[in-house]
Amino acid sequence: MEDLNQVGQRTFDRELRMTTASRTIIVHVRPGDFFKVISDYERYPEILPEIEAAKVLNRQDKRVEARFTINLIKRVEYTLAMVESSPEQLSWSLVEGPFKKNSGSWILEGLPDGTTRARYTVDLRVGVFVPKALSNRIIGKTLPDLLQHFKASAEAEFGDK
Repeated sequence: MEDLNQVGQRTFDRELRMTTASRTIIVHVRPGDFFKVISDYERYPEILPEIEAAKVLNRQDKRVEARFTINLIKRVEYTLAMVESSPEQLSWSLVEGPFKKNSGSWILEGLPDGTTRARYTVDLRVGVFVPKALSNRIIGKTLPDLLQHFKASAEAEFGDK
């Protein structure tokens, strides 16, 4: 059974240049282990091929500010503020960058068989100077790949333990 896209939805409003997406995957590790992978921001360039650089700028308790450089259709740099509620949730919002909005979350639920149901939601609104093709690619192609890369990384590191 394919578990990558058990639940998926996507909306795009051409006038607002906004894309919202939510997908759920099953990861064959415990929620705490998956959380370790998704909250290791400086390791993102190893996990996600489109991320060229990631740097934690500030960490205070459950709040983390990190800068990311991605290269999809063009190179884009942006800073996100993350709030970590291990092992159940990781949420973020845009601090600065070329997007009008970039917010979202991971919601993690432990299942009886020791796996994790991970729901990823993103709300991305591109600015005038960001090509619409970039936001379409982020949601249409990059999002499913992102989920698969995080799943594979977590299962390689923590699976079958």
